[in-house]
Amino acid sequence: MKTRCAGYVLALIAAVVLAWPGPAWPQFQGRLEGVVTDSAGAPLAKVAITIVSQRTASMHYDLTTDSAGRFIQVGMMPGYYQISFKKEGFMPKSSEVHVRIADITKLDVKLEKGAEIIEKAVSDADRLFLKANKLFEEKKIEEAVAIFQEAIKLSPLNWGYFFNLGLAYKKLEKKEDAMASFRKAVELNPESYSSNKEMGEALAKAGSFEEAKPFYEKAVALSPEDPDAHFNLGACLLNTGQSDEALAHFLKTVELKPDYADAYYQVGTIRIGQNKIPEAVASLEKFLTLAPNHEKAPLAKQLLEYLKK
Repeated sequence: MKTRCAGYVLALIAAVVLAWPGPAWPQFQGRLEGVVTDSAGAPLAKVAITIVSQRTASMHYDLTTDSAGRFIQVGMMPGYYQISFKKEGFMPKSSEVHVRIADITKLDVKLEKGAEIIEKAVSDADRLFLKANKLFEEKKIEEAVAIFQEAIKLSPLNWGYFFNLGLAYKKLEKKEDAMASFRKAVELNPESYSSNKEMGEALAKAGSFEEAKPFYEKAVALSPEDPDAHFNLGACLLNTGQSDEALAHFLKTVELKPDYADAYYQVGTIRIGQNKIPEAVASLEKFLTLAPNHEKAPLAKQLLEYLKK
């Protein structure tokens, strides 16, 4: 096999496609547990806890803390969840939590004293939020948007409301509105993996790869074991002309998920540009083994035929 000039071959390479996770659920479940206390560290009993999946709003759990402020939820599908805590006399709190496969995720939560009028507004907002989620699951997206907006009027600092509103706008293909909602969600909760990922995706789809890059980088920092996070950052870097940096993330993708076909394709095409033909061939062959019917399979076969001449 001879080393070839990459110029001709690179002209054949299709544009990078960002990874959007598929619908299949992992077969293993996770567990979430923790303790809720007041600002002085005293345990709080009967704190109402609502846990809503970021993947599907129909998957949610309602539980309360025991006399020691403890809570446990078992049998959870791996993924990201919005979790909120409410107790009369205290300011409610919401955050994002990552439940992993066959693992225990632990949380320590502190609630601050709050005013009664604020508590009522937030409680009403939560009811609207759950109603909007139900409408979203029923594919009544326009109605869901209206209810999410009502919830936001009552509780304008809840990042989760803006995040779900962004998902609804995304479903309606209202790209600018979705982007504005995700941006607000990130502003209110910079540590949300899902909000940073969606913001990066919205910007990348708009062709603003340089602007998308810091959001994808943040997503990787927040969830370094997520293969999709690395793949999306790699795709973004490739579109900003940083192929070496992109390669590192594509390689990390297949390290974390050895059957990630699209990542092997990208590794192969980058290796062609580096004139590392044996490595390129190995990656493209692996891609075809994993995804023989992929839309890029014909191009991969054409590249391999050329490289093996």
